[in-house]
Amino acid sequence: MAAHTDTSPARGGFAVTPSDVTTFPVCRALYIGVSGDVRVDFIDSGTNVLLKGAPVGALPVQVTRVYSTGTTATDIVRLV
Repeated sequence: MAAHTDTSPARGGFAVTPSDVTTFPVCRALYIGVSGDVRVDFIDSGTNVLLKGAPVGALPVQVTRVYSTGTTATDIVRLV
């Protein structure tokens, strides 16, 4: 999958319900409302990574899944 190269600000956001099976369209960033660990699939062929201690705020990551297993952060929003 080609990298999302648009650098304009986010134009929308959607609440994320972490799931081990559900994917979503690529996002330009995640907003973390309550810090914690976040397990995601990056857009580069679905590489699965645990982001330890993700802080409150916007994470500039392009992902297609936020897993429930391993994710302790809450109030996550997908920015598009």
